Amino acid sequence: MTPTRTRFVLLVILIAALAVAAGLAPLRRIPDATADLGAWGPPTAIAFGTLLLAALVPRTAISLACGALFGAIGGGFVALGAAVIASVATFVIGRWLGRDAVAARSGGRIANLDAWLNRTGLLSVIVVRLLPVAPFGLVGYAYGTTSVRVRNYLLGSLIGATPSAFTYAAIGAAVVRPGAVGLVTFAPAAVGLVITLAAAVYWYRTGRRAVPRGDDRERTEPQQRSHTS
Repeated sequence: MTPTRTRFVLLVILIAALAVAAGLAPLRRIPDATADLGAWGPPTAIAFGTLLLAALVPRTAISLACGALFGAIGGGFVALGAAVIASVATFVIGRWLGRDAVAARSGGRIANLDAWLNRTGLLSVIVVRLLPVAPFGLVGYAYGTTSVRVRNYLLGSLIGATPSAFTYAAIGAAVVRPGAVGLVTFAPAAVGLVITLAAAVYWYRTGRRAVPRGDDRERTEPQQRSHTS
């Protein structure tokens, strides 16, 4: 087995091991342990949240727990902090262990997908982060294996993770404080929806511009034939 394939296999084993460890860990005890730490509670919760996200635990559950522990605003910042750090960690691991394996496939669907993600850049990251298409940590590992620029990935992850972090934190806070849910609770979700729709429309329009029309193809084909003849 080549070193490139060995690293990719290690990436798969690492992700699977983290997922199994999260499934066996006593997750219900973490909120109680964090609440008893006083001022150290938020940074400890961020650390736990980062590990859980890397272990493919759903971010919704983590954000709800942060809101229940630290309130709508404080819990939102804790959930967002865990999401940002987990984004960096999973991306670095994915790039270190899996990038060479993807880059080695110069043709086929994987190469086309990699080129498309790199071309769409920031927009693709924002849309993927806003839509629950896969576990948060798994998306980070996957993006690490692509050629997407680090700047676009980090900024897109921050923009895409912010609305849901505060929305679910507000809902989690309202669970332990009945009557706290209001229109403001769902404002971040509305902002996220607007960003998603705007990105999707822009994405669609730029994609259509990139595809040559039938008339254009008819004009270019005779020119190509004349050059070759």
